[in-house]
Amino acid sequence: MTQIFVFARLIFIVLSIVGVSLVIPIATALACGEFGVISSFALPLAVSLVVGAIFYFAGKKTAVKFSIRSVFAFVALAWISISVFGSVPLLLSGSISVFHDALFESVSAFSTTGATILSDVESLPRSINLWRCQMHWLGGMGIIALTVALLPLLGVGGFQLIKAESTGPDKGKITPKIASTAKTLWLLYFGFTVAHFIALKICGLDVIDSLSYAFSTLGTGGFATRNASIGAYNSLAVEIVCTVFMFLAGVNFSLYFYIITGKFDEVKKNSELKAYISLFLICVIVIALVLVPHYGSFAKALRYSSFQVASVMTTTGYGTADFTNWPHAAQFFIFLLFFTGGSSGSTSGGFKIIRWVVLKKQAQNEMLRMLHPHGIFSISINKKAGRKDLVFNVAAFTFVYFALVFITMMVSTFCGLDIFTSLTAGLSMVGNVGPAFGALNPSANCGFLCPFLKYWYCFAMIAGRLELYNLIIFLLPDYWKK
Repeated sequence: MTQIFVFARLIFIVLSIVGVSLVIPIATALACGEFGVISSFALPLAVSLVVGAIFYFAGKKTAVKFSIRSVFAFVALAWISISVFGSVPLLLSGSISVFHDALFESVSAFSTTGATILSDVESLPRSINLWRCQMHWLGGMGIIALTVALLPLLGVGGFQLIKAESTGPDKGKITPKIASTAKTLWLLYFGFTVAHFIALKICGLDVIDSLSYAFSTLGTGGFATRNASIGAYNSLAVEIVCTVFMFLAGVNFSLYFYIITGKFDEVKKNSELKAYISLFLICVIVIALVLVPHYGSFAKALRYSSFQVASVMTTTGYGTADFTNWPHAAQFFIFLLFFTGGSSGSTSGGFKIIRWVVLKKQAQNEMLRMLHPHGIFSISINKKAGRKDLVFNVAAFTFVYFALVFITMMVSTFCGLDIFTSLTAGLSMVGNVGPAFGALNPSANCGFLCPFLKYWYCFAMIAGRLELYNLIIFLLPDYWKK
């Protein structure tokens, strides 16, 4: 019973922190004269604060200790609870009428996937659109990390909880205390968001749109306030600003801390950053060259190529063009990016660049071992000898990741989608990309999907955001054994 109380207490504290953030859409509703939707935000805000305060003070003296099993259970339950909570304003405002659609939109927002069931976002109240983008921002750096940063009450379990929520195969602290690490990362995240907001404002967007896109971009989510996404503005300046900040959001945020503290060697020798920049540049240039006949000039082709590569590679999902209408060679490289994702420790989803780096280096070692059977080989990551357990970790993750992609593909086909749409939808949902090919292309939406498939996609999106194990581990019989 004590463990259940601790779980409930911490989950309601997390929800109250998310609830406090509803002040921003409430202020937006007041500023825009959208008085009819204020109660849609005010009610969940009031309930979360009251219940959160009761649980906080009632269990203030209760020790917080998490077993390994408890860590996975808490993080999974917290994210499911947050997703349900995020759907409440959408339902109460009447913006979305049925629960499975509202839950899908909320899960897509918090997991920073960016797939939507809505066909006309411009008809929504501006405060609702802001909330959709704000959920991206909250989920991008991690709700548990934010809780630890604001209320270091998780004790010995804090580091394990953040490890369970954060992305990448090798997670550690950049400061001695995990609460300080969480604070530092969130401050960096906040700083980039403010910078992006200011840049968009200079480009001519109004305050609400600037804030919405700053939330959506830094969270690498992709929700927009216009039906045509960023393409609606037809502004080179806006596209350049968003491309730059999408690229920056796809970099491991720990590297920004090293830059600020003058540890430039940590940045220079980072294997993942080198691969991330190289892949980005190669794809941008190759796609631009392929698109020259399509757009008539290299400059125009480069404009669309760089934006779309940044959008898909970082799993943001913005659009300035429908890449499914591009030449097949360009589509191939976009499709390739569905398999990569951004960097570990970033806000982007996907498989993560570092895992491909590890697999590539290990493949080289295996070929060298064939040539030199008695040789001893180890991978080098960041100019340091890589551990064998890192290779095992990546190999296991690769199997589980693509197994879930293909299971999601199978479920999609049973629900009526064609094979290619199903495959790219599986990659998109598990990788938190957003758009796909075929029937779920960037110009389409997920509203026509059957309720069962929407629920399955919710599972896939949360599993992908939490790096799979946090949800799938409950299927193992050993988890339930004492």
